[in-house]
Amino acid sequence: MIYLRKHLQYIFVIAINSITIASPELYERDVKSIDSIISALYEVISGEKGEPRDWDRFRNLFHSSGTLRSVGMTKEGVVDTKAMAPNDYIKRAEPYLVGNGFFEREIGRRTENFRHITHVFSTYDSRNSATDKEPFARGINSIQLMHDSDRWWIISILWNGETKTEQIPRKYLRMKK
Repeated sequence: MIYLRKHLQYIFVIAINSITIASPELYERDVKSIDSIISALYEVISGEKGEPRDWDRFRNLFHSSGTLRSVGMTKEGVVDTKAMAPNDYIKRAEPYLVGNGFFEREIGRRTENFRHITHVFSTYDSRNSATDKEPFARGINSIQLMHDSDRWWIISILWNGETKTEQIPRKYLRMKK
């Protein structure tokens, strides 16, 4: 019985030590300003092939009601979108991000504020490696933020990629805060 109890205690200690519990303090700097939350968003999804992402950090950026949506054309030629919670996005995106490598960086910004809400048009480019000379894609993230007097939260992200026929207007390629 004593052996079994010690053995179970040992298993419990191993299990507890292998569980990562993200505390809000760990990512406190990420949510202090508009600049910090936007930077954290791009940093957390970026990494070389095989490099795991810090999904606890990603989840911490989002309000409990937060959503992500991409806009795209269906096979039938209809423009459509589908809402995802952060965990849905992780399930959908992680195999590609980690399997291929993915770096997204902000190349332009336009910001509008009123009281507790902020809207950011954040223009991005995407590469599979930090060393890639040219991006394989560009687009705009439309990011809605809320400040609750303590921190910033991402309420929603809606993004749309650039196409050959619909290029990003020049006004969205400048950093204008």
